[in-house]
Amino acid sequence: MVSEGNVAPDFTLPDENGNQVSLSQFRGRKVILYFYPKDDTPGCTTEACGIRDSFPNFEASGAVVLGVSPDSVESHKKFKEKYNLPFTLLADTDHKVAEMYGVWGTKKMYGREFTGVLRTTFLIDEEGKVQKVFKNVKPDVHAQELVEALAS
Repeated sequence: MVSEGNVAPDFTLPDENGNQVSLSQFRGRKVILYFYPKDDTPGCTTEACGIRDSFPNFEASGAVVLGVSPDSVESHKKFKEKYNLPFTLLADTDHKVAEMYGVWGTKKMYGREFTGVLRTTFLIDEEGKVQKVFKNVKPDVHAQELVEALAS
């Protein structure tokens, strides 16, 4: 997994409108890069709406929010519109970026094992270095954790 102090690996993915977005285009700004498993599922919706509701705090600190999941561009577009999400969602359909960041792995749910996104967020500083890694994110409190991390 990418660790605190590492330079965040650059990547380019399509956003919810099909536009290509690269991490490197946000140099000079803080970036909240959050990986989540699936659009419009209970935990992911709770997390996204918490980030939406705290978005003015992120904007005030000059931070950009990028949500990444293996869902398609079309799925992201519907999810973003349904919940009025004011930030960019990126489609990592082949999960290569999730693998690059070390957040693609084995999960357990309801007694079965499967491979998917391990809910993780990377707070990246203006120089492109990982300032903080949030592992095993709890969707209902994560936005507040991010607000506090940006304030410190």
